[in-house]
Amino acid sequence: MTQEPRFTAIVLAAQRDGRLDPLAAEAGVSHKCLVPIGGRPLLAHVLEALAAHGGVESIRISVEEGAADRLRVVDGASGELGVPVAFIPSAASITDSVYAAAQGAEGPFIVTTADNVLLTPAAVRRVADRLAAGDDAVLALSRKEDVLSAHPQGQRRFYRFTDGSYSNCNLYGLSRRGLSMAETFRTGGQFAKNPMRIAAAFGLLNLILLRYGLISLDRAMARVGRRFGARASAVVLEDGAHAIDVDNPRTYAIAALLLERRASLS
Repeated sequence: MTQEPRFTAIVLAAQRDGRLDPLAAEAGVSHKCLVPIGGRPLLAHVLEALAAHGGVESIRISVEEGAADRLRVVDGASGELGVPVAFIPSAASITDSVYAAAQGAEGPFIVTTADNVLLTPAAVRRVADRLAAGDDAVLALSRKEDVLSAHPQGQRRFYRFTDGSYSNCNLYGLSRRGLSMAETFRTGGQFAKNPMRIAAAFGLLNLILLRYGLISLDRAMARVGRRFGARASAVVLEDGAHAIDVDNPRTYAIAALLLERRASLS
């Protein structure tokens, strides 16, 4: 039997800019990842999906210093799922938080967010397999038609390529070499909302190609890889629900509905 590729999982769980998220405030909890959905905190769903992949060696949760005890009570956050869990103090930026969480581990790494409640072990496996095949940076996406099929209001922003439009699934794979590409997220990573971040991260020509849909997804990933001296690729997840995380009351309601549907089918 082939052994699962081994990796360290990094879960970004800190509050943005140290501010209490509106969903957390409404639920009366300290962090958005503690907001209950489907009967459990957001974070519990993410930890379960990661731990279900046989190749995860450990999970590192990035959160503000002093906040670990608040998150440790979540199912799976103390190693109950059979995977060691550590809490790493977050930094001022997403980039530096990833670097801090990766320190001392050989890699490769799979990075996701604590609000990615529709994450599945199958999606994790797709990314892990690309890392095992030698890729340095892997981006998980879903096609626009699949996202809208999962829910017509699930996502409103898409990246347009010559071979279709895609949405980010907040799931990334990075080798030790590929960690240099974490620099692209220093200013937040919300490229669809601020296209000039693409210019700063990937170059003006790439911005033009992406902005006007003049390049295919595979060619775009190859160009990005060359810019960073790394091997980059994208995996396209057929279940468009992977592109829907919990950002606001609208996406919370959609994610809750999709979790309920999944539970009814299991």
